Amino acid sequence: MDMQEMFDQAVADSKALSERPSNETLLKLYSLFKQATEGDVNGETPSPFDFVAKAKYEAWSGMKGKSREAAMKEYVQLVNKLKT
Repeated sequence: MDMQEMFDQAVADSKALSERPSNETLLKLYSLFKQATEGDVNGETPSPFDFVAKAKYEAWSGMKGKSREAAMKEYVQLVNKLKT
């Protein structure tokens, strides 16, 4: 199975986890997913009063420079860890 297939499977698995991950873990999943699918952060910085959007943007921004392959690999590893 290649990395793209493993990533796609991990995305599907992440939607069927038995327990909801912590907000911190959810942000990590979100930022890795965005980095793997879209690359470095783009768009305007959200309003500081939109706390959820700002947290997501900052988490994704923290992945800047990470390759898509590396982000996919980390995402797969994190989902596999959450499944156990």
